[in-house]
Amino acid sequence: MKNSFIKSGLRSIGVAAFSLMLTAGFQSAVIAKQLTVGFAQVGAESAWRTAETDSIKNEAAKRNVNLKFSDAQGKQENQIKAVRGFIAQGVDAIIIAPVVETGWEPVLREAKRSKIPVVLVDRGIKVSDDSLYATLIASDFVSEGRMAAEWLAKKVNGKANIVELQGTPGAAPAIDRKKGFEEGIKEHPEMKIIASQSGDFRRSGGKEVMEALLKKYGNEVTAVYAHNDDMALGAIQALEEAGKKPGTDVVVVSVDGVKGAFEAMVNSKLNCTVECNPLLGPLAFDAVEKAKQGEKLPKKTIVPDKTYDQSGAKDVIASRQY
Repeated sequence: MKNSFIKSGLRSIGVAAFSLMLTAGFQSAVIAKQLTVGFAQVGAESAWRTAETDSIKNEAAKRNVNLKFSDAQGKQENQIKAVRGFIAQGVDAIIIAPVVETGWEPVLREAKRSKIPVVLVDRGIKVSDDSLYATLIASDFVSEGRMAAEWLAKKVNGKANIVELQGTPGAAPAIDRKKGFEEGIKEHPEMKIIASQSGDFRRSGGKEVMEALLKKYGNEVTAVYAHNDDMALGAIQALEEAGKKPGTDVVVVSVDGVKGAFEAMVNSKLNCTVECNPLLGPLAFDAVEKAKQGEKLPKKTIVPDKTYDQSGAKDVIASRQY
């Protein structure tokens, strides 16, 4: 009886020890699997950009990813320096929202040599070898520009003198939104861009440029097309300070779909915004995980967009996440 009790006790101890070993092993595996990802962000120039940053950070936290974040403050040299820093630290993957399209090849070759996959978000790049990045997750900026032009053409019956507020020179959305808009107004000869200038995607830039162009063109301006909402909101300020009624005297259309744009539409100051979804965190980390597993990814994933105008802004503003 005593021996049986001892054997039973030893078996229990053995099972317990084995369970502890399994638990410890599982915990070690979990710890070993935690990914470290570097994120090189453009900056915080707009509400849209802040929403994108929050989406990446929140998704990293959900997935227990160790995220290393860098704000380039709008300068490509800062981004390249951050990416080199991520490579030196031996991160598992790198996410980049590129400031501009060109100048990326050398640093991306360094990442490739180190076998670190690179996922691009919201902006594309131009390289001679597209194997230097795993995938691009972005909206179709050309389509966004075209959608803005089509909406405006209907609103003004194909006749307008337009001020175009461009984004950062060399940035993919600035290049493509301009291209798409120009394509969209081609069949309307009485829709003319009378001035086109960069406001650098910043509200302050939009206001400054609009102030200067109003001094030059005055009442000739009948419409404003801004490459993002923040510049449009700056332009609205400038129009009001010049004694004009934005949304009525001057039709204003922009791109992004941030909450501030919806508020301006509800207040009849902005006429239309074309959505560009910044909530790319889930898609970005799905791509990182697939790239780490050796899965082949599409070179580009298009995020679908919609057009919103004053007529429906009040109905959807409460549901806007950014």
